[in-house]
Amino acid sequence: MNISVVIPLLNEDESLQELHDWIANVMQSNQFLYEIIFIDDGSTDNSWKVIEELSAKNKSVKGIRFQKNYGKSQALDAGFGLAQGSVVITMDADLQDSPNEIPELYRLITEDSFDLISGWKKKRYDNVVTKNIPSKLFNWAARKTSGLKLHDFNCGLKAYKNEVVKTVKVSGEMHRYIPVLAKNEGFHHIGEKVVQHQARKYGVTKFGMDRFINGFLDLITISFLSKFGKRPMHIFGLWGSLMFLFGFLSAFYIGTMKIYRLVSGIKTILITSNPWFYIALTSMILGTLLFLAGFLGELIIKSNSHEKHYTVKEKLNF
Repeated sequence: MNISVVIPLLNEDESLQELHDWIANVMQSNQFLYEIIFIDDGSTDNSWKVIEELSAKNKSVKGIRFQKNYGKSQALDAGFGLAQGSVVITMDADLQDSPNEIPELYRLITEDSFDLISGWKKKRYDNVVTKNIPSKLFNWAARKTSGLKLHDFNCGLKAYKNEVVKTVKVSGEMHRYIPVLAKNEGFHHIGEKVVQHQARKYGVTKFGMDRFINGFLDLITISFLSKFGKRPMHIFGLWGSLMFLFGFLSAFYIGTMKIYRLVSGIKTILITSNPWFYIALTSMILGTLLFLAGFLGELIIKSNSHEKHYTVKEKLNF
């Protein structure tokens, strides 16, 4: 199979038929063998009914239905796990991503040997204040932190080698950072393509300003994980040891000076009256806690079972 198109969705029943027809037309025009995987992320409208109708007419249409709304990352992870195409393309279900981009994305992966191509919506039709400006700030921070020179990390239109999606584990709200996750797994041939962005035709956006706040928090998380995710002891253990050593040396100094003054007959105050006593005690406690955090982190990594954080209610054509 040439291409798997993975489409997560939430309450997009109005656009699904048109999107399916558009994708099918592009695939047939280019004689691609394909599958379309719709992942219904807990929709409360008629989205699943439309997917059932599409799958009955076209066996290339497959569906995954979540028990409830788990989020885009979990939907992508479910789709990635079942995708069979040598090239996997993701897009949103709201018709803002153009299926006409598929042939060129496929060529970039198969002929130019990219591991991943990320779309760049250079010209956008979103609200400037609520989406465009925050998006520019977010992408600037992501570039500086990750080292990847991409303009649009959050673009839903991306193309991957199959081995990339089978290797990368997407959870939480990390779908924005799949290129970073891929880079961390050793896939360094990552490119970018300017893609057409279209105005929303049906419904309303499912994302608010909170996604940018969450995005920046996730950026901090993934920056930490990319450096120390597989070796937490290197950061927690190091700082824990340094803090404990500082506290211990401070306490040793205070104790030594106390004994010296007693032997010398010099009047002294109680050790507990010395503020350095509390600084030393606090440093040793914090150092111990940090060291334990690193140790527990190592144990958790080694015992990680890679369990799924979503429940699939139904599948179609799998």
